[in-house]
Amino acid sequence: MTKLSDDAKQELLNNGWAMVAGREAIHKTYVFKNFVEAFGFMTQAAIWAEKLNHHPEWSNVYKTVEVTLTTHDVGGLSELDRKLAAKLDALV
Repeated sequence: MTKLSDDAKQELLNNGWAMVAGREAIHKTYVFKNFVEAFGFMTQAAIWAEKLNHHPEWSNVYKTVEVTLTTHDVGGLSELDRKLAAKLDALV
């Protein structure tokens, strides 16, 4: 597995993801109507993370879910991050 190209990283940024300061990772905040919707999103996201064998760094406070993606094995962003980011975005 290799790191994403600069063009692929830019595509993620164009889709609302932001680079994390000090590391090669992307971050996005999802805000839902309430806790149940936020938890439902996390449940669906967990299924995709398992299917891809790629797990996010995330947290949930009430209706807000914070997600950070990176691939530790390559020391930065990989195709797995792009795929999981697309799946997460499609869930909302």
